[in-house]
Amino acid sequence: MGRAIGIDLGTTNSCVAILDGDTPKVIANKEGYRTTPSVVSFMPDGTYKVGNLAKRQAAVNPKRTCFSIKRQMGSNFRLKIDGHDYSPQELSALILKKLKVDAEEYLGEEVTDAVITVPAYFDDAQRQATKVAGRIAGLNVLRIINEPTSAALAYGLDKAKEQKILVFDLGGGTFDISLIEIADGVIDVLSTSGDNFLGGDDFDERIVEIICREIKKLYGINVSKDPAVMCRIHEEAERAKKELSSSQCTKITLPYLTKVKDEVINFEMTLTRDEFNKSISDLIERIEIPIHNALIDSGVKKDEISKVLLVGGSTRIPLVQDKLRDILGIEPSRNVNPDECVAYGAAIQAGKLTGQITTGSTADSLVLMDVTPLSLSIETVGKISNVLIPRNTTIPVRHSQIFTTASNFQTSVDIKVFQGERRFTKDNRLLGNFRLSGIERAFAGVPQIEVTFDIDVNGIVNVSARDLGTGKEQSITITSSSNLSEDEIQKAIWKAKMYEEGDDDKVNLLNEKKRADALINKAKIMMGEHRREIGRDTKKLIKQEIKAVSALNAKYTFGRNTEITDITAKTEELKNANNRLEMYITE
Repeated sequence: MGRAIGIDLGTTNSCVAILDGDTPKVIANKEGYRTTPSVVSFMPDGTYKVGNLAKRQAAVNPKRTCFSIKRQMGSNFRLKIDGHDYSPQELSALILKKLKVDAEEYLGEEVTDAVITVPAYFDDAQRQATKVAGRIAGLNVLRIINEPTSAALAYGLDKAKEQKILVFDLGGGTFDISLIEIADGVIDVLSTSGDNFLGGDDFDERIVEIICREIKKLYGINVSKDPAVMCRIHEEAERAKKELSSSQCTKITLPYLTKVKDEVINFEMTLTRDEFNKSISDLIERIEIPIHNALIDSGVKKDEISKVLLVGGSTRIPLVQDKLRDILGIEPSRNVNPDECVAYGAAIQAGKLTGQITTGSTADSLVLMDVTPLSLSIETVGKISNVLIPRNTTIPVRHSQIFTTASNFQTSVDIKVFQGERRFTKDNRLLGNFRLSGIERAFAGVPQIEVTFDIDVNGIVNVSARDLGTGKEQSITITSSSNLSEDEIQKAIWKAKMYEEGDDDKVNLLNEKKRADALINKAKIMMGEHRREIGRDTKKLIKQEIKAVSALNAKYTFGRNTEITDITAKTEELKNANNRLEMYITE
């Protein structure tokens, strides 16, 4: 087994780490940065960019650039580009592939195994989607672990004393709270809570709203419908947010933003920290309820918490830290890197699972005890949720319960599996359903049907139902209707492989097209400068070759669905035409 990597697949930025001996180490990307923007951009020429390169050109390519795809995991969202619908799994796979390639270049060997982190409050569909994204990227996903748990694992490496810590994870798109007990080498997650739609993106949006209001006030224009302008505003808003974490004010500058009646708009304004704080105050209030829920579920009192561990870039916002002090009366810890600690923990877990950690070391002795974030239930008569596994149950876990039929002589039952905390199933999320047939005919209440929930270490749910009378059994691994089917997954894997194999071919064609443009220009210049020296017949031949190369160069393009063999053929024909033209020029 080769080296395994740990991946923090983030909403705004992602990070990959490995073990260097028994110590986790972040791998810088090809561009030299320790984190990689979770951004994918599709080029008009059929190629795509990921990370820093994608983010840099987003302003000129806004409609073909995807941000914060993590918020769509497990949903029916599709990004339509060039006639192809991209699922969140496929888009996330492109980010994971970039991290995989960067790790391979650093290590000098192929990487096939990975541990990937997810928000603690991700439901089953979202965890499944993350695992599928790993498969599409060519990774064997060893384990899906919760981000706060991963951070606690990194923190627990050199913290031997018994303690209860609250992991406060506020990233780009999600918010998690986990109460964790570290004792005798065991990291035990006592409870978890959170909000999958609260994070840095929401704070950025408030600054965007301020900028847009000010532009409308000064110039009377609404820029919200201009994707290119909005992309620049979002970039500046993110920068301003970061600066306000260390400064009392920031100058927002957007030169050449747009035009009004042929007049160029150069926008400037000053934003103070107080103004920013007022704009996000309602968002900050949303962090309080998950904290209280985690405390109640764990049975831990505020004064029992030894440390508040900050995870995620948005924890740098001073108002966030002020709110934590008010709620818990504890000074938050800043002795771990909030952008990297999740990847550290994932790398440690990857090392443990692949035997890369020294036997008997601190890392080797640590044991993770994670929990399921939401209750799991089945629908019973009256569309009531009958909970089999309550939230914050330690995983892996297996639990069975006996049910019966509701009607006389019923020969089948529908098993509907839900996730959530509400009493009625209509208010919870349907994860999946299946039918158990072949039940022996009998009066209502007589058949004994055993329903078993089995949650693995990744937090992924398996459900089975068995008629104890007939022995008939049916089972499924829960997959949401919004997830990709196995056939769709295989197609996505094939496409990813074909795109990878075709990258060099596409580059070769693009290079030949550039060469064609250069040769055409060179030929035209030569004919102009030496028109009296070139014979009529030669001039005619050169013009024919220029026309032929120009036609091929215009004709030979490719889209996302162009076959690689077709690209290769186009490249070869254009190359031959370029060679002929070059021969005439150099003679």
